[in-house]
Amino acid sequence: MSESSPAAAPAGSGCVFIADDDEASRSYLRTVLEFMDWPPVLECRPDVIDARLAAQPVGCTALFLGESLQETDREALIRYAAGHKPKLPVFVVHSGEAPAVGADVLGTLAIPTRHDIVVGLLHKAQVFMEQQREGGEGPRRPLELFRSLSGNSRGTRRINRMIEQVADTDATVLILGESGTGKEVVARKLHYHSARRGKPFVPVNCGAIPGELLESELFGHEKGAFTGAISARQGRFEMAEGGTLFLDEIGDMSMHMQVKLLRVLQERTFERVGSNKTQHCNVRIVAATHRNLEEAIRDGRFREDLYYRLNVFPIEMPPLRDRIEDIPVLVNDLITRMEHEKRGSVRLTPAAVAALCHYLWPGNVRELANLIERLAILHPYGVVDVADLPDKFRAGHPGRDLPADASGALPGRAEPGEAPSTSPRLPSDGLDLKEHLSQLELNLIRQALEQAGGVVAHAAQILRMRRTTLVEKLRKYGLARGQDLSEY
Repeated sequence: MSESSPAAAPAGSGCVFIADDDEASRSYLRTVLEFMDWPPVLECRPDVIDARLAAQPVGCTALFLGESLQETDREALIRYAAGHKPKLPVFVVHSGEAPAVGADVLGTLAIPTRHDIVVGLLHKAQVFMEQQREGGEGPRRPLELFRSLSGNSRGTRRINRMIEQVADTDATVLILGESGTGKEVVARKLHYHSARRGKPFVPVNCGAIPGELLESELFGHEKGAFTGAISARQGRFEMAEGGTLFLDEIGDMSMHMQVKLLRVLQERTFERVGSNKTQHCNVRIVAATHRNLEEAIRDGRFREDLYYRLNVFPIEMPPLRDRIEDIPVLVNDLITRMEHEKRGSVRLTPAAVAALCHYLWPGNVRELANLIERLAILHPYGVVDVADLPDKFRAGHPGRDLPADASGALPGRAEPGEAPSTSPRLPSDGLDLKEHLSQLELNLIRQALEQAGGVVAHAAQILRMRRTTLVEKLRKYGLARGQDLSEY
């Protein structure tokens, strides 16, 4: 398999299997795939496909089932692919209306087709196969929530330095910032890097619990302390003994509870509701709020003495719009976490990520996480480009930053009513296809290197190819002059 074609699969990919009783349909799809440097295997009948797969050292990347197959053969192949280890990605080919497919079919392909559609399906199959292979590696250590604090922006580096400085102390930390900026992420990271790591981390949202119930929630209660208290119950302070208590949305706490919390911070003692027995606590307090507490103090909604008790070591979280350099890293982390949690996967093109960097993100990282999950549902194991993003995420993206459609046309007639702009026009006097594709490849490599800051390994990831392959292409195009590529 050649890796030099812009549409070729990444190194290490297997071959595509085609099963169809109609010779013309097989020939058409074979021509399409060969144009993209994919070596297909034809006539994979249910009774021989196992032997064909075993004979391929690199395995199967995708299985295309034609509409001319007998229904029993098609169902047998789908069952075989679903029971194979790893599970194989199956696409059903059709020339008319898209057929209804079950959960064991990854997608459909309408023919005649276009280059970009086939590339998208093959990338979808590759992501699906990657996740299947990862799923067979045995149990993995779960990802900690604080991975979402990743990033290289100045604001993120500053926060990480502050966390390192204060984590191993018992100082009370107050985390300030807009909703969705990752305040709980910081709190968990503080606990994780502290000497209290082996003890509980107990979060409580002070704004989500009615004021009359918050005292019982924090300090616990004795049996019969109030109507409905049919048994004694521990509070969050007792649950967090020796560990960290995270008081989220502390700015929404009632004045009555602020007085009680202030006493606990001062004395390190408390009583359960309905009890006069004093209990000592060894708990580190980390509080957070999206409100302006100084303004709340002026308005008489927050106690000044409590504020100074909490504000020993403040950490201000910058909104996502002020650290857009972190968006590519956050996208990768969110997708990785989603894959580890077996909630599907998706990939974003560099142009799509660039469009996200132009959005203002009023919901911050939480909004970004919701978008990634939505895209994984809408485009399971697919590749999302700018056009696939919801309208509001494309609104601020400059048109000049959108990549030109370099998909090219594939053999076959255009769909009726298809817009002329969906494929580049062939000059009337023709062109040198090899030279044209080389120039296209060169331009994409230059863009990837620029986006990766000149780091070849990162550029190779963007282009979904091996680092050694990219190094060879750099030598081929003379982009490696004066550099020692052995270090890459």
